[in-house]
Amino acid sequence: MSIFLNIPTSDVERSKVFFTAIGWSVNPNFSDENAVSVEMSDGQYLMALHRDYYQTFIGDKTVGDPATQSLALIAFDLDSREAVDAFLETVGKAGGKVGKIQDHGFMYGGQFDDPDGNHFEPFWMDPEAAAGGPPAA
Repeated sequence: MSIFLNIPTSDVERSKVFFTAIGWSVNPNFSDENAVSVEMSDGQYLMALHRDYYQTFIGDKTVGDPATQSLALIAFDLDSREAVDAFLETVGKAGGKVGKIQDHGFMYGGQFDDPDGNHFEPFWMDPEAAAGGPPAA
């Protein structure tokens, strides 16, 4: 199964430049002046849609402003703690707003906002801890 996450942007070209700079690849077959399609990893795609185009998909709802409202927490896993740190460093250099790191021992992650304010959370989780599930309360 593939997943396609759709987020609003006020500037498609800026989104294209940012997501390319953090290492994700653009799929030109689904990119134009209204949207940029980026492959985050195998089967995981991000669609940054211009706000007006995004509106055509949501009917009577209002397009939120990710700079001032939380629309979603887009979390994705990486292979190690070091990979999380390296990725966040790349994000910062590309112009993303890097937030705090959370270290829970079995899980380690950080957060960043893209230039529009959409929120992402790359993390690493110890495979043994993930297999065992959450601790009993």
